[in-house]
Amino acid sequence: MRRTREPGDGTVPGSAPSGILARPRLEVLPLSGVLEETGALPEDTVVTVTASPRRGTGATVDLCEKLAAQRLRPVPHLAARQLTGNGELTDVLDRLTGAGVDDVFVVGGDTSEPAGPFPDGGSLLRAMAELGRLPARVGVPSYPEGHPSIDTATLWSSLRSKQDLATYTVTQLCFDLTAIREFLRQTGEHGITLPVVIGVPGAVDVATLARVGARIGVGDSLRFVASHRSIVGRLLRPRRGRDSVLRGVVDLAEQHGEPAPAGLHCYTFNKVRATARLLAELPAANRGRNGSAPNPRGEG
Repeated sequence: MRRTREPGDGTVPGSAPSGILARPRLEVLPLSGVLEETGALPEDTVVTVTASPRRGTGATVDLCEKLAAQRLRPVPHLAARQLTGNGELTDVLDRLTGAGVDDVFVVGGDTSEPAGPFPDGGSLLRAMAELGRLPARVGVPSYPEGHPSIDTATLWSSLRSKQDLATYTVTQLCFDLTAIREFLRQTGEHGITLPVVIGVPGAVDVATLARVGARIGVGDSLRFVASHRSIVGRLLRPRRGRDSVLRGVVDLAEQHGEPAPAGLHCYTFNKVRATARLLAELPAANRGRNGSAPNPRGEG
């Protein structure tokens, strides 16, 4: 039986944001200093915590416990290939339950070889179901611009196979509004009924991206920059790249007659306060763009 689907709510500072701006998810990395960034967020803001191949699952769970103590709503990324087996999985789920965490995001993980019996996100989902330990909300990833090592047909098939155990999907970081719109349209064609939360850039710059990439261990940061020149270019020109896709996704959610995103997921790279300001100021920026007095802002 398919379970109730709720992508989760959250808030950012500002004057009564509405639509998907009223419930963004803010993704952070388990690094020092992040609690100072999240400490200013309103209660119940959804904060997702990535799975670091260098720091391990424990770092993700530790941070989630601390975020829960800040009265936020943490969502840990559980990387299948990092977990050694059902024993560690049960311990992790016990700790999350103890912290009041009822939402997890299940990914395959960045390590090349699995540490245990879970080679991908689907196998981890099935293991949680067999243990009777699926949380109330379970997210899985999706890819509007494809995946460098998985063909498109396999991506759709994998997403479809997870539907009965997941409750929503979050897309990978994407700057291409056309790709986002096309992905939303194609979900119906491929039998995907999961709510789609769109992954967008927060107030991040190239220097932050490279620095954080090196610290967190998500591949070689220089290789990432070299192979994602379009992303780097758009970060260097925020109003043409980052801000443009943010405004476009918000507009898309308000249009009738087209598949709409169920929510907004911001990749903050730990620039949480700056991202929260960016989101809070976005409605005013949109009003200026649509013909009212413009509202210039700093880029945070």
